Amino acid sequence: MSDISRFAVIGAGNGGKAMAAHLALMGFDVSLYNRTYAHIEIIAKRGGIDLESYEGGPKGFGKIRIVTDDIGTAIKDAQVIMVVLPSSAHAEIAHKIACHLKEGQTIILHPGRTLGAIEFDVILRRSGCNVEVNVAEAETFIYASRADGPAQARIFRIKEAVPLAALPAVKTPLVLEQIRVAFPQYIDGVNVLHTGLNNMGAIFHPALTILNAGWIEATHGDFQFYIDGVTPSVARVLEILDRERVTVASALGIRARTALEWLELAYNVTGETLYDRIHNQTGYYGIKAPATLNHRYIFEDVPMSLVPIASLGERYGVSVNGINSVIRLACIIHRTDYWRRGRTLEKLGIKDLSVSELTTYVTTGWKDIESFNG
Repeated sequence: MSDISRFAVIGAGNGGKAMAAHLALMGFDVSLYNRTYAHIEIIAKRGGIDLESYEGGPKGFGKIRIVTDDIGTAIKDAQVIMVVLPSSAHAEIAHKIACHLKEGQTIILHPGRTLGAIEFDVILRRSGCNVEVNVAEAETFIYASRADGPAQARIFRIKEAVPLAALPAVKTPLVLEQIRVAFPQYIDGVNVLHTGLNNMGAIFHPALTILNAGWIEATHGDFQFYIDGVTPSVARVLEILDRERVTVASALGIRARTALEWLELAYNVTGETLYDRIHNQTGYYGIKAPATLNHRYIFEDVPMSLVPIASLGERYGVSVNGINSVIRLACIIHRTDYWRRGRTLEKLGIKDLSVSELTTYVTTGWKDIESFNG
C-alpha cells in the first residue's frame, strides 16, 4: 500500500496550507478543501502555495491540483484524506463526507484530541456511510507552522516522531504503510485511547488560559503565556489536572505519559516540578498569550479534550474534580454548555461499555464486542 499518490487536505488554515504545500513539493497529487472559498481563492488562482521553512526543510511552490469549497470534489479521487481542522469541526466534516466516501479510503485526523476518531467513525455510520473506510488520528500535529499570507505557508519544525492510531488498532499498520513514503515520522500509537489520553493540550491550554483570564483581557495577551502565566500556584493546578488525566488512563489499563515526562521527552528539559520544567523550556520564552478568551484553547480544548477525559473518569470511577472545575469555569466565561457540546461517552454511544469492551472496540472493532458479549 506504499504506492499512495493522491491526498486530499481538508482545511486551509495554518496547518492545512503547510501540509498541502509540503505534500505537493514531495510530488504527490493534492487537492485542498476549505468551506469558505474566499479563503482559498488566491491559492486557486495561483495554482498552489509558496512554502518556506527552516534551514534544510521543504521550500518552494507546491502545485495544488484541485482547490475547492466542494468537499465531494476534493475527496473524489483521494486515497488518503488529511483532516487538518480544529477538532470542534470534526463532526461537521464527518457528516459532510459520509455520502462521498469510497471503499478503502483512509481519513486521518490531525490531531484527534480525545476520542476524535471514535466521534468521526460514529458520525460516519449515523450519517449513512455504508462503505468500509479507515479512520485514524494523530496524537499531535506534525508541524509547527503558520500562514504567511493567503497563498503562503511557513514550517518552523517537523516533529521527528508522532504517534498515530487507527480505529480499530488492527488497521494501524495499514495506515502507517499508506503514508510511510510521505511521512515516515508517524509511528504506532497503540490505539486511539492512548493517543487521546496523551493529549497534553488538554492540560496546558484551557486551565492556563482561564487562570490568566484577567490578565488576558487587561493586556490583550501582551505577556509570555507559559513563563509569566505559569506561576507556582498555576503550575500546581496543572499538576492536579495532569494527575487526574493519568489516573483516568490508568483506569483503562493505559500508562499515559505525565506532563513532566512529556516535557523531558519533547524538549529535553529537567526540573523537580512542573513549574521548574516549564520555566526551563527555552522554547516557551517569547510565546505570547492569546489576545482574547474567545480562543480555541477554550472553545476547542474544553469540549473536545477535557469533556471526554472527564466523561471517561466519571464512567470508570475516577475523581476528576479539578477537570470538572475548569470545564465549569469555561461554561461560565463563554456562557456555553460545553458538556452538551462536548464528546461525552453517551453522545458517542459507548457509555455502557466495560473497560474490557471499550478496549476490544478500539483494538479490533465492534464485531469483536458482539462476539465478546456472546
